[in-house]
Amino acid sequence: MFSGDTIPVRTATPPVYSVRGLTKVYGFGETEVHALAGVDLDLHEGELIVLLGPSGSGKTTLLNNLGGLDVPTAGELRYRDTDLACADEDQLTRFRRDSVGFIFQFYNLIPSLTARENVALITEIARDPMPAEDALELVHLGARLDHFPAQLSGGEQQRVAIARAIAKRPEVLLCDEPTGALDVRTGIVVLEAIARANRELGTLTIIITHNAVMAGMADRVIHFSDGRVLHEHRNPQRAPVSGLEW
Repeated sequence: MFSGDTIPVRTATPPVYSVRGLTKVYGFGETEVHALAGVDLDLHEGELIVLLGPSGSGKTTLLNNLGGLDVPTAGELRYRDTDLACADEDQLTRFRRDSVGFIFQFYNLIPSLTARENVALITEIARDPMPAEDALELVHLGARLDHFPAQLSGGEQQRVAIARAIAKRPEVLLCDEPTGALDVRTGIVVLEAIARANRELGTLTIIITHNAVMAGMADRVIHFSDGRVLHEHRNPQRAPVSGLEW
């Protein structure tokens, strides 16, 4: 748990992502949908970003492009010195494996494996992983290493998913509605785990949500609408998750 003190905002660093004119179009002709309509963003090392917007605003499409799960129709999407918009599938696979951790609304754990074994699946293919036990300790599940998913609460299962995502020490952690299936109390515990991983590992962390309450925990809040950045603001200080008013 964090103390009640506010958390200083991180200083600016060169961007991990530089996004210019990012466009994603699905369908053709009369069925054409512009899921992204010219997005410009810089995202920096160590930042915790909350991306706010209603359902259908393009948040998940943007996250999928940032994570190399999808490619844009047009525009520039630079990760460090690589333009992901021009990357082939092998390059995208290496990028996803080596640089990005994903956390989704649903946990996607393997029921027949323990918490430790679910996390170890990632550590076996990562370049410089932390031990599965250390990743689970980071999310306060050190006492639940050998429990199966059915023996864990929903919040504990999501924290196993977080441990699995951070065990490969990713430079980027992408979180798609990570508390969407949880009650408020459990969601707070999960967000604390994400914030702790961001703070201790220095991972650029992006949380997409429609819940404006989460805005206070971020370094920067980006408001998204109709496939575009509507506006953004930087918090003077990051509030601890326990201090958010739900």
